[in-house]
Amino acid sequence: MAETEEMEDIDAMFSHLLGEMDHLSQSLTAAANTPEVPPSLQEESSFSIGFTDLNESLNELEDHDLDALVADLGCKSSQPELSTPPQSSSLPDDRTPPPPAMTLAESPPSSNTAESSQSKPQTKAEKIKLALEKLKEAKVRKLIVKVLMGDGSSKTLMVNERQTVRQVLDKLLEKTHCDSSIDWSVCETNPELQIERGFEDHEYLVELLCAWTRHSENKIYFVLRPQKYVMFTDPQLFYMWKKSKTVLSGVNQQAKELLIKEHFGGALIVPDLEGTLYLKEDGKKVWKSRYFVLRASGIYYVPKGKTKSCSDLACFVHFEKVNIYTTSNYKEKYRAPTNFCFILKHPCIQKESHYIKFLCCDNEHTLLLWVNSIRIAKYGAVLYKNYQEAVKRASTLQGVDSALHTDQYNGLTTQVSPQTNPNPPKTTNVEEYPHEPPPDFIPPPPPGHI
Repeated sequence: MAETEEMEDIDAMFSHLLGEMDHLSQSLTAAANTPEVPPSLQEESSFSIGFTDLNESLNELEDHDLDALVADLGCKSSQPELSTPPQSSSLPDDRTPPPPAMTLAESPPSSNTAESSQSKPQTKAEKIKLALEKLKEAKVRKLIVKVLMGDGSSKTLMVNERQTVRQVLDKLLEKTHCDSSIDWSVCETNPELQIERGFEDHEYLVELLCAWTRHSENKIYFVLRPQKYVMFTDPQLFYMWKKSKTVLSGVNQQAKELLIKEHFGGALIVPDLEGTLYLKEDGKKVWKSRYFVLRASGIYYVPKGKTKSCSDLACFVHFEKVNIYTTSNYKEKYRAPTNFCFILKHPCIQKESHYIKFLCCDNEHTLLLWVNSIRIAKYGAVLYKNYQEAVKRASTLQGVDSALHTDQYNGLTTQVSPQTNPNPPKTTNVEEYPHEPPPDFIPPPPPGHI
């Protein structure tokens, strides 16, 4: 009898688990796809991010970007599609035909180029009309994205699905003429959840933005994030975190490079971070203290009434399907013990959900340790490659800027006679303002943090 009751309990627990998994699957599908929106409207809205409609986004594009878009789309539409060959009987039954992007023939331009060149659109309105038509025929997904700056201004970019965040950063650096810091980042903010995340340089921006829902109020920012690569500029903070502040501040550059080589040169070694954090209970504004331990696969914790031994650790979350986000003012929003909180959630979850994991730290330094140690555990060696590429790119830009500054200065000194102008030219004024700025001119503030 007891054995029968035990089996029934196990069946009930298993059924409940299957129900939870099905519920999660449905909620993620609903967040990614909005069935209440007509397909035609959803398709049109998928072409732009940060604009009310596609027309507005195309108007915001600079002329040369719009010309490039029209030319690119016109080239793609002029290429004939290959007919899909019949499947051979030797092919497996589950084989699917190639996606539309793979059915384009890599053939030379059509022979009637002269005829098409005569009917090229001339005005911006004509170009926008043509772009609207061609976008719907495009085989590679493209997005027109509004990127906000720290000073309140914005830049409009055309991004395709093959471009990484690193390539988008390079384009933004070129457009804004910012300095060559490795800390420049493309970030997303979610006002409803009051969270933000810096995209990693190896991620594909279009793929990330397509996880947003149609009516999402999320925004994209181009800002400096000093903590972006702190695990490589100050690795001792993560791999010697138990040491005193005096010891950590005395670590020289050679010791830092040795730490990086030891932990990233071969097999990745995740920081052995552990400590007490506050955990928000599901559906409640109640936070309870728990002991957490970081591992390469995820975060583990000591349940209530258990000891800190390895055998008593329970899995809190795995990193495969979740991203880490920092938060804003959770002390007021969720009655958190402090405002130094972070969450872990699936990227498709855009609103409050009991599938979001909420954690709170005692201070800013502990928050820095956990957020960036989780990034190390999740991305591993890819993060180090991103850092190396950022350093390489920054040094290249710095060299180009230095060469341009030298060339312009030399050009000015050869053209201006010492007799007519005894004072040395101020190259920065000549570079930035060809004419004398008006008396009431106020230079724009530099981009800041979110």
